[in-house]
Amino acid sequence: MGTKAKLKKIVNEVGKRKTAVARATIKEGSGVVRVNKKPVDVIEPEVVRAKLAEPMFIAAQFPEINTTSIDVDVTVTGGGFMGQAEAARTAIARSLVEWTANEQLREAYLGYDRHLMVSDMRKKEMKKFGAKGARAKRQKSYR
Repeated sequence: MGTKAKLKKIVNEVGKRKTAVARATIKEGSGVVRVNKKPVDVIEPEVVRAKLAEPMFIAAQFPEINTTSIDVDVTVTGGGFMGQAEAARTAIARSLVEWTANEQLREAYLGYDRHLMVSDMRKKEMKKFGAKGARAKRQKSYR
């Protein structure tokens, strides 16, 4: 009874953008970041890859955080490729802050871009009946 069973630490977080929802899971591993089971290194286009790498890059600036000893698995559904990328980076950043319990990392994320920690829930407004768009209506004339 003298041996203690080591519990595996797993952190789950969610990020949202428009209609995209990302769920990130962090656990001990070898430093691999996967989005929908694809490594971040092979994701196209380049802009999406750069957005997804931001949270890990900022976390690597802190010497007490070892990003090579954790695996990040992200599952993203809904939305377009850019909305999915922004939802995924929010989920990754939130889960890293939860994993490390580092308030300085949280402040660094907020200082760099607030949307790394706070989901951007703005959505496209619905087009209305009898109108050209969400707000634009036909002009009314009395003469």
